Amino acid sequence: RGHNRFVVFFFHMGKRKEKADAEEGEGKQARPKADEGAAAAAADAGDEDEGGSKLSYKEQVERVSVIAQPLAGKKLTKKIYKLVKKTHKGKKLCRGVKEVGKAIRKGERGVCVIAGDISPIDVITHLPVVCEEAHIPYCYVPSREELGAAGQTKRPTSVVLLKGTDIDGYSEVHDEIKALPQPF
Repeated sequence: RGHNRFVVFFFHMGKRKEKADAEEGEGKQARPKADEGAAAAAADAGDEDEGGSKLSYKEQVERVSVIAQPLAGKKLTKKIYKLVKKTHKGKKLCRGVKEVGKAIRKGERGVCVIAGDISPIDVITHLPVVCEEAHIPYCYVPSREELGAAGQTKRPTSVVLLKGTDIDGYSEVHDEIKALPQPF
């Protein structure tokens, strides 16, 4: 008796699937036109740049949290992303809140870079205090997606610790971040 229920159930599911496939076949002809219209609208809006959805520095800064101080300028942000990429190649990069917090507690030295567009911001609010107590310079950058991309990950990254003092360009970035005005 239970077997019959399953047969009836799958029979009806098969009919539903056939009906859905038939409707989808009719709708496929209209869909490409809608997709083309959406792509044209996105291109008109100017959000797409080189095939991706990159925002300008100014637009990224508008999305940053209020407490993200000191925020790196446009040139310093580019230098930081390049340094993050070099540090990753040198295997001297800590990524993520847990890993960075652990490294700082263990006494690691370096530069801490925090993404300013993290939501909820409570996830990273303790890190500036921890960095100040350990005398580690820190700054915010406007985009977690670009910070993750610079660290060679597909996922956005909220914070990185650059431990590579021997990497080319480290001392310059370290001094510039240290010179940024600290909020009090």
